[in-house]
Amino acid sequence: MTPQDTAHRIIATNSYLTLATADRDGHPWASPVAFTSDDGIDFYWVSRPDSRHSRNLTERPEVAIVIFDSRRPLFTGEAVYLTAHAEQVALSDLTRCTEIYRRGLPELTYFTPQHLQPPNPLRLYRAHAVEASVLLADDGPDLRIPVDLPLRSDTAEFST
Repeated sequence: MTPQDTAHRIIATNSYLTLATADRDGHPWASPVAFTSDDGIDFYWVSRPDSRHSRNLTERPEVAIVIFDSRRPLFTGEAVYLTAHAEQVALSDLTRCTEIYRRGLPELTYFTPQHLQPPNPLRLYRAHAVEASVLLADDGPDLRIPVDLPLRSDTAEFST
């Protein structure tokens, strides 16, 4: 399995990513969010605009993301690391992006475009990856291998 295939498998088989943001002064904040991705470049999640990470995005859209399976035995972890630009999905793109989010997390049928805009409390967010690497279980501690975007595989299929 190639590093690209490993990255695709990790994304396809995990429901949560860790989103790292920073406020205007650079104070860091990390949050787990349920996510989906349709193309291996754009990653979607739902959150409240008044949450700390959402407020941080309005001041500083640059984010870091880690996707990993915390159930793996010690010292056998694999992870995908991303740097990305994130934003709240614009109203003009909300219907299309909500369908992408719902397709990736079919159990969340109650999220509709109407549910993700005022006066309701939740919004849809998107991070567009600009750089990616993967941590492989067989390469020792924290040796990251750069991988190409998009993070999908044309030869391997994985289910969640």
